[in-house]
Amino acid sequence: MAVLDYGIGNLRSAEKALQHVGADAALTADPERVAHADAVVLPGVGSFGPCAAALASSGLDTVARRAVAEGVPFLGICVGMQLLYESSEESPGAVGLGVLPGTVRRLPSGVKHPQMQWNTLEVRRDDELFEGLGADPWMYFVHSFAAEVTEDVVATCDYGGPVAAAARRGSVWAVQFHPEKSGRPGLDLLANFVRIAAGGA
Repeated sequence: MAVLDYGIGNLRSAEKALQHVGADAALTADPERVAHADAVVLPGVGSFGPCAAALASSGLDTVARRAVAEGVPFLGICVGMQLLYESSEESPGAVGLGVLPGTVRRLPSGVKHPQMQWNTLEVRRDDELFEGLGADPWMYFVHSFAAEVTEDVVATCDYGGPVAAAARRGSVWAVQFHPEKSGRPGLDLLANFVRIAAGGA
């Protein structure tokens, strides 16, 4: 399992969490290694524009799109989720991967920015990523922007209204929260992704 290393933020925490749940996960910037991986994970912390620029300058944007096109199980985490979309209000002019249609928008007014708290997921559609997590699992969020709630969104949280918390399209999954910081429910979710990768999408 390849964890994309594009030089932004603490990417190693995602790698370590995946290893903890049994994945043969490695942080890598090597396109060849990514090309032969059974799954790809795109973490991200910080803001959309610098992350998108770093991903592009590393050349891993092309590698990520190729993995998605080939149906390799793919997981975006936090800003890594946002990068899967076309653009973000946070960084006008910056271009995302465009794997998922839509724009990342600022959280609703009237709530504290960022959302930095535990919050429950409202699972809108059954998905194997949430298997065994129980009803309304708690996850840890740190963000001021989120994807639009489109048909790809499989879970939301309530923060001044429904906020996109997880999305799925084909072999691509994305979560706005930090599973690696969400205790047992987060680790169980990562374990589900590892199982999905082992069995194919």
